[in-house]
Amino acid sequence: MDNILAVAGALRARQISCVELITERLRLTAALDPQVKAFLTLTPAVALEAARVADAELAAGRDRGALHGIPIAHKDLFATRGIPTTAGSLIYRDWIPDFDAAVVSRLAAAGCISLGKLNLHELAYGVTSQNEHFGGVKNPWDLTRIPGGSSGGSGAAVALGLVLCGTGTDTGGSIRIPASYCGVAGIKPTYGRVSMFGCLPLAHSLDHMGPLARTVRDCALLLQAMAGHDPRDPTTVPMPGEDFLPPPGPFSLEGVRIGIPRNFYFDRADSEVIAAVDAMAQVARAAGATLLEVNVPDVRALNQATLTVQLPESTQSIDPRADRGHLLGQAVKPNVERGHTVTAIDYLNAKATIERFRGEFAMLFTACDVLFAPSTPITAPAIGAATVTIDGVEEDTRLATTRLMRGANALGLPAMSIPSGFSRAGMPMGLQIMGPVWSEARVLRVAAAVEDRTDFHLRKPTTDR
Repeated sequence: MDNILAVAGALRARQISCVELITERLRLTAALDPQVKAFLTLTPAVALEAARVADAELAAGRDRGALHGIPIAHKDLFATRGIPTTAGSLIYRDWIPDFDAAVVSRLAAAGCISLGKLNLHELAYGVTSQNEHFGGVKNPWDLTRIPGGSSGGSGAAVALGLVLCGTGTDTGGSIRIPASYCGVAGIKPTYGRVSMFGCLPLAHSLDHMGPLARTVRDCALLLQAMAGHDPRDPTTVPMPGEDFLPPPGPFSLEGVRIGIPRNFYFDRADSEVIAAVDAMAQVARAAGATLLEVNVPDVRALNQATLTVQLPESTQSIDPRADRGHLLGQAVKPNVERGHTVTAIDYLNAKATIERFRGEFAMLFTACDVLFAPSTPITAPAIGAATVTIDGVEEDTRLATTRLMRGANALGLPAMSIPSGFSRAGMPMGLQIMGPVWSEARVLRVAAAVEDRTDFHLRKPTTDR
C-alpha cells in the first residue's frame, strides 16, 4: 500500500495507526537504504513523536486532510529547523537552520511526517546524484545505474517505498529526471506557483519546487499543499485557489487536444522510449483525446539560451561561499568556473531569446492543450558513464539527460513525468506531459486519465538485492 489516498483511507478506517505506518517505513529504510543511499539524515525520534501527535489528532476528530500522517522526506536542499541541511556539499555540512523552508512548513501543516533528509547531487548541480562527499545514490531498479538527479534520493526513496512521497527541485529537469529513471511520478509546476523561500538556490530564474510520489493523484495532493503566494518569495504569484486533484477514474478525455511534436522531442531517442510514448498517446486517444501532430519552436536554441542563463546564475548562487570553494566536489567545480566565462551581453541576449520563445510556446498551446514527449531520451545510464550513445551519436550524459526538459524551466511551464513502461532490460521509461503556464490541473488530469488505464505505476523494484 504505497499510494497516499489508499493509506489515508486505511488510517481513517483504523486499519493502521500513524505510529505503525512510520515504524514500518523506518524498518524498511533500515533494511534497504544502505544499498541505495537515498537518505543523508534520518530523524526517527522526531518522526515517531509526530506520528503519536497525528494519531491523537485523528482520534480527537482533528483531521488535516489526506496528507495527515503520511510519511515524507525532504531533499536536503530545503531548510529544516534543528536538522542539518547540507545541500549534499561540505560547504554546508555544519548548517543547522533555525527555520523551515516554505515547502517544509506547508507540508507539515497539512499533516505530512518527515523521516529525514534525502541525498542529492551536490548543490543540486548535476543529474547523476553521485555525491562524492556523502556517497552516491543508486537506482533501485538496477544498482549499477544512476537514479537521475539532482533529486536522486527523492526518486529512489519513493520507488522503494521508504516514504510515500518526497520533495524535489527542478532547474533543468531535476524532478522529472529521477521520476523517469526511477519509475515514479513527479511534477514541476509553473514558475511562481510554489515558494522557493528556504530552499538553497541554484539558478534563481530557473528553479522550481515540486513533489515526487507513486501516483499522479498523490502528486496533486502534495502540490495542493505546497502551492500558494508567499510574501517572503517575490517570485510567487497570487492566484485564486485551485483544486489540482483529478476526479476518480477512469474518466474521459473527450475534448482534450494532445500535441505530438513532429520535431526535436523524438529526433534522437531510444526506440523503446519512443514506442512507449506512442503507446501512451494511444491510451489517451482511447480515453477520448484527440492526437494532433504539431511543430514545436526551435528547442535546441532555447536549450542553449537556457544553459547560458543557468551557468552564471548558478555561479552567482555558489560564489557567496567562494572562500570555501576548495570544498567543492570535482563534479561541480568545473561548472561553477564556467559560469564566470559568460559575458553580460551573452546573458542578456539569452534572456531575450527565452522571452521570444515564451511567446512562441504560448501560440503553440492555442493549437493543443498539452504536449506528449519522452521525459528522457534513454533509460538510466550506468554509474560513472560520462557519455551515452543514442542512435549512434555519442552525447554527454548530462546534456542528453536534460535535453528534453531544460526548455520548460526557462519558460516556467508546468511539466510532469509519469511512468510509460519498461525497457527490455527492465528499466523504467517516462512520459513527459507539458502544458501552458498555470495549467497544472489540466496536466494532472490528463496524466491521471492515462495512469488509470495502465499499470506501470503499480510496479516496484525488487528488494532482495
